[in-house]
Amino acid sequence: MVLETKRLFLREMSMDDFDPLYAVLADPEIMQHYPYTFDEERVRDWIRRNMKRYEDNGFGLWAVCLKETGEMIGDCGLTLQNIEGEMLPEIGYHIRRDQQHKGYAKEAAGAVRDWAFANTDYPALYSYCKYTNEASYRTAEAIGMHFEKEYPDEANEVTHVSVIYRGEVV
Repeated sequence: MVLETKRLFLREMSMDDFDPLYAVLADPEIMQHYPYTFDEERVRDWIRRNMKRYEDNGFGLWAVCLKETGEMIGDCGLTLQNIEGEMLPEIGYHIRRDQQHKGYAKEAAGAVRDWAFANTDYPALYSYCKYTNEASYRTAEAIGMHFEKEYPDEANEVTHVSVIYRGEVV
């Protein structure tokens, strides 16, 4: 286990998480703001990339699991992402559709924010998404992030960026 909250625990994912992660990343409604919906190979690659991130960086997207049942309902974590040409620490999250609107993304992302500021030297953390993904940037705002900028982007048309600086945590 990497992190624990009131209702969740976050842990490193493995290939054993393929089925529950596929249920999230292959869902066209959840991925409607993403450049594509995942197929089986993209989900396997997603898991492999995160396993490599754990090894290389000590962090990545972690499996989000319900404490009560141990069931994996999505992912959330810290990755280094290209945001307008600069590699920046980004908090990302995806929660299975039937588990949305319960505060799980906010709870997991807040725990990742706290972990990142306690365990890294990054002066700021970011979250980015397609400008139409209001639910995603509302989650970022719910953990104390604020609008930083929007910029034209080939994948997203326009990318919306939120940020929180060290010391701004509420």
